[in-house]
Amino acid sequence: MEIATPSLNLLVIAPEIVVLVTALLVMLADLALPRGQKARLAWPSLVGVLAAAGLSYYLWDGSDPALQNMLVADGYALFLNMVILTGAALAILFSVDYAERIGLAQGEYYTLLLLSTAGMMLMAAAINLITVFLALEIPSLALYILVGLNRAEPRSAEAALKYFLLGAFASGFLLYGMALVYGQAGTTALAGVRDHVISLGTPVPVLLTVALGLMIVGFGFKVALVPFHMWTPDAYEGAPTSVTAFMSVGAKVAGFAALGRVVLYTFGDATSQAGLYGRWVWVLAILAAVTMTVGNLAALRQTNLKRMLAYSSIAHAGYVLVGLAAGTSAGTSAVLFYLFTYAFMNAGAFAVLIAVGRSENTPGKGETLDDLAGLAARKPGLAAAMALFMLSLAGVPPLAGFLAKLYVFGAAVQADLTWLAVLGVVNSVISAYYYLRVVVTMYMREPRPDEAAAAPVCPALGVGVGLAALATVLLGLWPTPLLELARQAATALLGGS
Repeated sequence: MEIATPSLNLLVIAPEIVVLVTALLVMLADLALPRGQKARLAWPSLVGVLAAAGLSYYLWDGSDPALQNMLVADGYALFLNMVILTGAALAILFSVDYAERIGLAQGEYYTLLLLSTAGMMLMAAAINLITVFLALEIPSLALYILVGLNRAEPRSAEAALKYFLLGAFASGFLLYGMALVYGQAGTTALAGVRDHVISLGTPVPVLLTVALGLMIVGFGFKVALVPFHMWTPDAYEGAPTSVTAFMSVGAKVAGFAALGRVVLYTFGDATSQAGLYGRWVWVLAILAAVTMTVGNLAALRQTNLKRMLAYSSIAHAGYVLVGLAAGTSAGTSAVLFYLFTYAFMNAGAFAVLIAVGRSENTPGKGETLDDLAGLAARKPGLAAAMALFMLSLAGVPPLAGFLAKLYVFGAAVQADLTWLAVLGVVNSVISAYYYLRVVVTMYMREPRPDEAAAAPVCPALGVGVGLAALATVLLGLWPTPLLELARQAATALLGGS
């Protein structure tokens, strides 16, 4: 009896395979390299990430091939691949000197970073609840370890433990919600669940509504929505700064990628405003309002810059959720544009903290507001880059952050969520206080008398900061190419709805 073997179109996950193979090669190279040359592992890691990004762009031809109805290489997944890989590439550049300086195990560090990147990419491509969950756990497990990888820093171990415990709790919510969906729809394929929901009409079964709520809780933890954000400040502060830069971008992008597929595609506008999404759009809008408000108000009190950027990250999750709450193609493309610009301006801000911390090999150096006092006189290039990142995060024109917020709030207005857009504008004004406080400290205050002489910036770190600053400016002045790609990605997900 001949056994039929399924045909596997591995080209669908070719970028993920490239990243995974690179992780294995880095692991093997770590065994061969002598102790003093481990920093070289950054370069094959960077090459693998850039190759995967190029392959993602090459595969974007509109054909949207699928792998066994589990993963898909559509425009939505490939766009998010490039965002995730951008964050990974910047993190690697930031790590060349930093990982060695603070004594991280570099073989494990780069391997885990690449494995986490591959898992995030799989989350963007997942079209089955099973693959969504499995893909989500890959980066989660890698990030738990990366957060606690600095053994010389007690805060790192504490942050990893908190992140792990709360992450496991959130995974339970997510898995239980998926189980309820399977019990109601009889399938875990997102397309099958979508067809089932459409066939139900209204009213939608209560268990299906509860299932979506539980999944939003699980994803809300991953992207740091209030009230599921408690892990974020401690994890951002305790983790090595290069890890914080990576997870602040990658984890958020991957979480929103999966949330977008589940909420917008599976339970989206095909059910009509009288259906399931019509009930939950108000929940998403309220979550967005609370998240950006709490994040900004909490950031006002922070003097530790990593904690300030952690609460800022929470606020930006609220802004992104405004676009998802709109539930339209315009809102989705605005979200994708926002995530891409956020990758540059947020990761760049953490890179400046790494550069400032090179002056002294002291735990916590470069992390407080006082450490940036007089930076414009000591390192004018770093101060200018940090000012660009802060102004862009605040939404000051003509930088990329301004356009990102403009498109998200505009989509909310078009979706009759004007009150949410107005609240977003108010929150942007509030956030300007703590962002501008950083700029004032760098340019208006004198450095402390005991401040060490500014150490030269590592060339790789300087390149990373420069690229992030350049992208922050260019995407604000010339957003059209990226916007067009974002619109194509949104159409791939929603079919132009």
